[in-house]
Amino acid sequence: MGIVDNFEAMLARGQDSALLRYSLGNEYLKADDAARAVDHLAEAVRLDPGYSAAWKLYGKALSALGRHAEAISAFDQGIATAESKGDVQAAKEMRVFRKRAEKALGG
Repeated sequence: MGIVDNFEAMLARGQDSALLRYSLGNEYLKADDAARAVDHLAEAVRLDPGYSAAWKLYGKALSALGRHAEAISAFDQGIATAESKGDVQAAKEMRVFRKRAEKALGG
C-alpha cells in the first residue's frame, strides 16, 4: 500500500484536514496527476485559507493543467497570505511561479 493509498484511507475514515489534503495534492502532483491534485489542494485552502504552502502548490497544479488565470489568482492569495505571516521566501517563490503563469497566459 503506497503513501497515496494511506492518505486516501485516512480521508475515507473521516480524518479530513488541510494538511492531509495538501499531502494528497503534493503526492498526486509528483505522480503527474494534476487534476486530482487540484481537487485536494482546492479543499486544503478552503479548509485553511492561511496555508501559504497549499496556495503555492494549488497554483502550480492549476498551471500544470493550463488553467493559468486561476493559477495567478491562487498565487495572489498565497503571496498575500505568506506576506501577512512574514514568510518572505514563500512569497518570493510564488511571485516567480506567478510570472511564469502570466507568461503562459500571454501577458
